[in-house]
Amino acid sequence: MSYAFADLPQAPLQPLSLPWLEHAGVQLAVLRLDLIDPLISGNKGFKLRHHLRDAHAMGAPGLISLGGNHSNHLHALAAAGKRFGFATAGLLRGHPQDTATVRDLQAFGMELHWLGYGGYRERHQVGFWTPWLARYPGWYCIPEGGGGLAGAEGCRLIVEQARAQLPMLGWTDYHGWWLAVGTGTTLAGLVMAEQGRRGVHGALAVPPGHGVEENLSVLVQGGYELHGACRGGFARIDDELLAFIDQSERESGLPLEAVYTGKALLALRDQVVAGRFARGTRLIFLHTGGLQGRRGYL
Repeated sequence: MSYAFADLPQAPLQPLSLPWLEHAGVQLAVLRLDLIDPLISGNKGFKLRHHLRDAHAMGAPGLISLGGNHSNHLHALAAAGKRFGFATAGLLRGHPQDTATVRDLQAFGMELHWLGYGGYRERHQVGFWTPWLARYPGWYCIPEGGGGLAGAEGCRLIVEQARAQLPMLGWTDYHGWWLAVGTGTTLAGLVMAEQGRRGVHGALAVPPGHGVEENLSVLVQGGYELHGACRGGFARIDDELLAFIDQSERESGLPLEAVYTGKALLALRDQVVAGRFARGTRLIFLHTGGLQGRRGYL
């Protein structure tokens, strides 16, 4: 059985050295989920893991989900559908646009439906999926971003992958996690796996009102801390952020993107510089992938 339904490839855990970390005496390692697969990249493979398994068990002929015109989730889903023999359909926010991601979705065979902005806002309403299941009978519906309990359960494996590699860093333990948050699904999976043993810090890449807290309240009860990191809006990119990403990449060699990982690392720098973490603190930064999205602004 393919790894999509069993074990995902090992993501390397690598030390990350940057001047502001060294000055504060904070040790950071990055779990490179961006390296596990060229197409089903980052945390998306983990979030899809249980959804794909359940769809396979149900004998579903296809998979249907939602996202934007640069969506990492839809990109991974379309690639997984092509690789593992599922038809796929994507419900997209806004009106038809020609982006590199959209062209990939089409090349992978995903059927696209543009909902406009008002139609997309209806995605949380009761009965939203009813007409789509009438159009695609028997298909498996995946929440936005691969969310829900199945998505979070798949992300528990991330913690196991990191723990197995601690000896290679010379670490016996670590104090917590730092990661970008879009829907809260990956963060919930880490909290489930950690069970209160270590802190989980989420850098919010979306502004208030996007339902992150509501999503988390359904999945976990505490065990995490959220930090604002959206910089004025989801996918909002500014010169300071781009300059920080450029400098960080030159200093560390770690590739970043501006929607999630760049904002998360910048928010961590601000917290470290402000003295939020004591000297000797060991953190794991989760690289959630999404590098294909760089094509939207480079």
